[in-house]
Amino acid sequence: MNEPFVKESKQLLLIEPWMDSNPLLTAGFTTKNGGHGKGHFESLNLGFHVNDILEDVISNRETVAGNLSFPLSCWTGAEQTHEVKVVKVTSKEKGMGSRDYSSSLKGTDGLYTEKSGILLTLCFADCVPLYFYSSSSRHIGVAHAGWKGTVNGIAAEMVEKWQAEGIHADDIHAVIGPSICGDCYVVDDRVIQFVEIRLEEMDKKPYNRIREGQYQLDLKKLNELILQKAGVPPAQIQVSRFCTSCNSDLFFSHRKDSGKTGRMMSFIGWKED
Repeated sequence: MNEPFVKESKQLLLIEPWMDSNPLLTAGFTTKNGGHGKGHFESLNLGFHVNDILEDVISNRETVAGNLSFPLSCWTGAEQTHEVKVVKVTSKEKGMGSRDYSSSLKGTDGLYTEKSGILLTLCFADCVPLYFYSSSSRHIGVAHAGWKGTVNGIAAEMVEKWQAEGIHADDIHAVIGPSICGDCYVVDDRVIQFVEIRLEEMDKKPYNRIREGQYQLDLKKLNELILQKAGVPPAQIQVSRFCTSCNSDLFFSHRKDSGKTGRMMSFIGWKED
């Protein structure tokens, strides 16, 4: 399967297949390049919560807003606590978390909407960005899946939310975005126990034991399997080959940078007609 993300500029990777078929849709992921940050945050840090200079973060967000032709006043962001709360975004939440962290949606790791003029945004530095699009409605969504959110099923939670609104799982398309790869992500027995619980009755295992109590875990594959188990057709799931740790020229990496680093941003939204 072809790489779904295409480098549009030094700041942006876009989900070209979705945008080609939907001219009003904007969807993609930022790089770490082309911004104003310094030191650990050089240069396009978009996260408010990492102790970067606030003015630099806002300036970087305005740069991305200009490149996307999607005003910062239309962005909606979340606190992201590595849990599975998914929120439907309406005009009421438009702009929350766009210029400061305090106004972002609390305790939330997944966002979806069907409204135009709202850009759903989440921040990342190794965790898995999940993108959702319905072929039968205007529903779009994005989720933040670290290992905790993944094993607790945030991918399935988004599918269930949409099913409750009348969308069949086989109408859902998903893209699994740039994140740390299985070769770079090593976890212990405790994490693998949670993986086993989530994947019980499934033969495929997205990890390899490399030594006693240590495993290479492929979070992208794990989320792909969870989406399939939730009913999303395998042919409608695309997986990025970009690794945030391997591709250090493009991305911040929490693991590779020893926790002192910036954040990229996932985004998806319908532009106004």
